[in-house]
Amino acid sequence: MRDGIHPAYGPVVFRDRAAGHAFLTRSTMTSEKTAVWEDGRTYPVVDVEVSDVSHPFHTGTVRVLDTAGRVERFERRYGNGEKG
Repeated sequence: MRDGIHPAYGPVVFRDRAAGHAFLTRSTMTSEKTAVWEDGRTYPVVDVEVSDVSHPFHTGTVRVLDTAGRVERFERRYGNGEKG
């Protein structure tokens, strides 16, 4: 790789705020926040809202949020998908 054109690539802790889970990996992301990892070293921390620990696809806890009858309104307007 040519020097000076690529972002720095190094260890970063990603912390899932929803599940309270953190993992150490390498990334080009940076952060002003830091945390001491299990090995005793300090790494930059990037907070994420969803990871594989809290994502409904991976956990199997899918929640359907129906605000103001949107599903029923869609089914009335376009039918329930049955061909007849």
